[in-house]
Amino acid sequence: MEEFWKMNGAGNDFVVFDNRDNRLDLSTEQIARLCQRQRGVGGDGLLAVEPAENGADYRMRYYNADGGEAEMCGNGARCFARFVNHLEGNHLKKTTFETIAGVIEAEFIGDEVRIQLSEPFDLKLNLQLGLDGEDHTVHSVNTGVPHAVVFVENLAEVDLKRFGAAVRYHDQFEPAGTNANFVEVTGEDQIAIRTYERGVEDETLACGTGMVACAMIHHELTGTAGPIKVRVAGGDTLEIDFTKNESGIYENVTLLGPADFTFHGHLTTL
Repeated sequence: MEEFWKMNGAGNDFVVFDNRDNRLDLSTEQIARLCQRQRGVGGDGLLAVEPAENGADYRMRYYNADGGEAEMCGNGARCFARFVNHLEGNHLKKTTFETIAGVIEAEFIGDEVRIQLSEPFDLKLNLQLGLDGEDHTVHSVNTGVPHAVVFVENLAEVDLKRFGAAVRYHDQFEPAGTNANFVEVTGEDQIAIRTYERGVEDETLACGTGMVACAMIHHELTGTAGPIKVRVAGGDTLEIDFTKNESGIYENVTLLGPADFTFHGHLTTL
């Protein structure tokens, strides 16, 4: 039997494995089956703890629900950090781990986790894109994975699956596609977002790298300084902070929020 944990970060949920001995070599099909909600454990993605290769404490492997490996996941990174602290007897104050997007630093603050992300890049503002027969202003940035951001007047009225898919598969973001975020400004330093996630191909209750992308673009458009509070579809409010150097480069980009254990079990088959 194989031991696993189920975790969630602000409602973004994951199947988690301790693979520090590298015994697991799951196929794309196995991962997709485990993440399938009707016949598997169910999750937006899968996390595996592996030995570090380049000097960090651990290596984080992250797979979307379709079984494809992704560069990073902000909510997954917080859950990953909380999980390795659990493996270490909850004695850690900080930890580091390698991802495809770079080395992530995590700090434990009570029941919450603050992660410091790699520097965002490829910022593009005010793209005019045709979506479902209408022109829309779309912004984009890579915060570990690519994100497109659209500001709306009423978040609740967005047909997220239709509109999100139109952004996700737009020619502008070929060949890899993008995650699609929709944002409503709810206060001077507060925004609310909904996210259509690439690889899940549907709305998720939260997306950490998406929160960071939305907060950064809100800053770019309005000058709002961090920390910026971001309310997600799952109901949680998380905090994004950053600094910007004289060259206009974002540094010290952090995401603070919950990372919770949901349940723990054993699989009789993979």
